Amino acid sequence: MSTHQSDTQQQQATAYWKENLRLIAGYLVVWFLASYGAGILFVDQLNEIRFFGFKLGFWFAQQGSIYTFLILIIMYARSMNKLDEKYDVHE
Repeated sequence: MSTHQSDTQQQQATAYWKENLRLIAGYLVVWFLASYGAGILFVDQLNEIRFFGFKLGFWFAQQGSIYTFLILIIMYARSMNKLDEKYDVHE
């Protein structure tokens, strides 16, 4: 393997992990806002809104953050599949 190929592979690996970390950070921010933010920090404001008969802040604390987490897992898996294909490291 030539040095040029090795440098190119290293640059691609670095770019891949930077994008991966950016994805993870973005999804963690959304998860934090949904779980800690909506369930604890903004609960009083959200409790002014009703959702299926429940106060929205209470709903997020009990159910919404779990649903958000599950949706984020699916979105992350899809995003990683696209990223893997982009960098040709897919299965």
